[in-house]
Amino acid sequence: MSANMNDLTEITYELRQNVLDIVMSGKGGHIGGDMSVLDILTVLYFRVMNVSPDKKDDPGRDRFIMSKGHSVEALYAVLAAKGFFPLQEVLDRFSRFGSPYIGHPNNHLPGIEMNSGSLGHGLPVSVGMALAGKMDQASYRVYTVMGDGELAEGSVWEAAMAAGNYKLDNLCATIDRNHLQISGETEEVMKQNSLKERFEAFGWNVIEATNGNDTEELFCAYTQAAKAKGKPSLVIASTVKGFGSSIMENKLQWHHRVPTEEEYIQISKDLKERKERIRHE
Repeated sequence: MSANMNDLTEITYELRQNVLDIVMSGKGGHIGGDMSVLDILTVLYFRVMNVSPDKKDDPGRDRFIMSKGHSVEALYAVLAAKGFFPLQEVLDRFSRFGSPYIGHPNNHLPGIEMNSGSLGHGLPVSVGMALAGKMDQASYRVYTVMGDGELAEGSVWEAAMAAGNYKLDNLCATIDRNHLQISGETEEVMKQNSLKERFEAFGWNVIEATNGNDTEELFCAYTQAAKAKGKPSLVIASTVKGFGSSIMENKLQWHHRVPTEEEYIQISKDLKERKERIRHE
């Protein structure tokens, strides 16, 4: 792994600690999906997308939609690290009465393009944004992140068909493929095999990141996606739910759970140790 990607990977562990603190402070949150998607968000915001606080209203900014809106704690952590708002403000106000830092993305906050939470809406809205960009001959790109569980929503496939039909090569979607959803394993609830073939049938350029928690592999995938012409791109990122601590990884009960004090200490220890290993590689 390059030195720059080592630095970025270290940041992902710092942000995981921030997510853990947000969940503990607000006494709620979808921590399992936060941890699986965090590398994706970090690479997009720190290496790929043209977004920053001073460009939050710039017509030329890239657009990002967090379709799997229940993993908003990860998005808050990344946006705070980018300077859109103070982390301490999130820690002080997350999930409190009257707070804008609610349990799903809220577009009253800087850096958030749309409210999301009802699954299956992110890709359709992203298609509309990308189509508008084509019509306006604008240079911005549109990115969205979906959960694999939400692919059972029919609106996802209507949007996939439209994106391929209109050749939206300014659109890049990502699937956080962690194989677990609130009611069980995805292959038991609603099979999501053959995703590559399905999206390719709709005219998409599909890139598989076999380790979706690896920043270098993700960066290469998004670099490849940006070069695709005449087709929208999809990155299928194979991730681990609860990534970062062995007590959470690949365990369904961590879909939505607040750690105990003992679990908090152990998760923090695991994150610190993994960060130190990266630093010395």
